[in-house]
Amino acid sequence: MGHRILVLGAGYAGLTAARRLSTLLRGTDAAIVLVNDRTDFVERLRLHQVAAGQDLPRYDLAELLRGSGVRLHCARVEAVDPKRRTVLADDDTLAYDSLVYALGSAGATMPGSFEHAWNASSPPSAMRLRDKIARVESGGRVLVVGGGLTGLEIATEIAQARPDAAVALATSGGLGDWLVPGARAHLRRGCERLGVTVNEGVRVERFTADGAVTEEGKVLDADVAISATGFAPGPIAAASGLRTEAGLIVVDEAMRSVSHPEVYAIGDAALAAGPGGKALRMSCSSGMPTGWLAAGHIAAAVAARRPPRLKVRYFHQTISLGRRDAVVQFVTADDRPRSGYLTGRAAARYKESLCRIAMWSFAHDLPKGRTAA
Repeated sequence: MGHRILVLGAGYAGLTAARRLSTLLRGTDAAIVLVNDRTDFVERLRLHQVAAGQDLPRYDLAELLRGSGVRLHCARVEAVDPKRRTVLADDDTLAYDSLVYALGSAGATMPGSFEHAWNASSPPSAMRLRDKIARVESGGRVLVVGGGLTGLEIATEIAQARPDAAVALATSGGLGDWLVPGARAHLRRGCERLGVTVNEGVRVERFTADGAVTEEGKVLDADVAISATGFAPGPIAAASGLRTEAGLIVVDEAMRSVSHPEVYAIGDAALAAGPGGKALRMSCSSGMPTGWLAAGHIAAAVAARRPPRLKVRYFHQTISLGRRDAVVQFVTADDRPRSGYLTGRAAARYKESLCRIAMWSFAHDLPKGRTAA
């Protein structure tokens, strides 16, 4: 029997790893199985568009993998047992020689999130939010909590789709305070143009049936409260016996688990050091290159190939402001803002091209070091 490789999760990181492994191990007896809980690829970068009522193309995973030799196994991963080198997925127990853990992340929560808040962190939740927004009456109040990239994109997308609604954003810091002044000013103008009311320096403590409550006890009234306060890892890794910190699998420079070297963790599931020793952030910009990196190191071990020389680094941060406007902040390798930036339609086209290149690359095994949004 050939070397058995399981890739768990078919997001940006997992699909990149599976596709790259198929190229590097072509002609060997390695068997690559991609385990995912749905048969289509989720463009997580576009879920704010789904929440705002837009219909997106469907990308069938089997079609994206056609001719690669990767076998798709549709099942929900329940547990990982690194001692026995097995994965429980629905009712099946799958054995592996090498494991790529790419199960990603879910929306972060705070008190009241489950009972009272909506989110767009997964396709089902984005569709539920879409239906809720569609039922909001004219003049209805929509509150987005979280001033990061996700919160900004959800707030502006909904504001463009529902100009008759009162959309507000609550952020604990200043609006886009990590951007350079020119990009920050454009972001503010974009929110003003779309009618988004921005509440800065507001720390929300909990969600309620009527909206949200800040740490100071101020009530932010809303008919729809949306949580966009970041992402958190799922519970499977921490329960597996792999070495984790805050639920993330601790890995070395090859994306290899420091406690179980036959396990590789990539994307949002990994605690990995990037340029300058800073931990890589949860993003597509981290997921795709770490998938490429892990695949290269597995191929080096399995087929005596030369290890990859790729160094994960950042190039930009992109923020959609509806369909016709955006901000692109160019950054240093360790994700600090440079002086350069794009705005307006050029920035919107820039981000759209990144999304399309990413999808094209899954079917053509394009090097992923520079393609993520």
